[in-house]
Amino acid sequence: MNLILMGLPGAGKGTQAEKIVEKYGIPHISTGDMFRAAIKGGTELGLKAKAYMDEGNLVPDEVTVGIVRERLSQDDCKGGFLLDGFPRTVAQAEALESMLEDLGRRLDHVLYIKVPKEDLFRRLTGRWICPTCGATYHELYNPPKVAGKCDKDGSDLIQRDDDKPETVEKRLEVNLEQTQPLVDFYEGKGYLRNINGQQDIQLVFEDLDEILKGINR
Repeated sequence: MNLILMGLPGAGKGTQAEKIVEKYGIPHISTGDMFRAAIKGGTELGLKAKAYMDEGNLVPDEVTVGIVRERLSQDDCKGGFLLDGFPRTVAQAEALESMLEDLGRRLDHVLYIKVPKEDLFRRLTGRWICPTCGATYHELYNPPKVAGKCDKDGSDLIQRDDDKPETVEKRLEVNLEQTQPLVDFYEGKGYLRNINGQQDIQLVFEDLDEILKGINR
């Protein structure tokens, strides 16, 4: 099965990716992992990517697509793959279609875990950490016994810059602007499968699993 997993920050992609990989035995391929492996392996494209990254520049599509092609051509992807973080643009999606055609393959599904922006905002801004022991809390899912205090050592909890409301709001907006054209593209192709990400984690997986079981019928 050849899959793409999509979802905004906080939608629970990482958790569901682990469950899919565990059950179906296909590799979870994230953009970051691909780049790191290509750079560590010293491939020609990996070195090109490193040169752009070292200068603080975005890696061009042709290099990124080439690295993806190298990765999907490896033996562990013969039974399928779960792409995460690629494609990021419609141009990359079109390049992926062409690449898969060249490899004699095609996508089965694009799995989009949908959660309303307001819920994602609450999920992402609710996290607090203890600066002393590193314990993590969440206002909704794992609140401390005393508000603002660490259960273990009583330290005042702090919020990372990444979790502050203004940062989260901007991050969600940027991701939404980037994601919507891809959603429209794959919906038009008939690949898109929307999953309700507001449910319990296990129920989300059951919905995903129901879609994936259909590939093998």
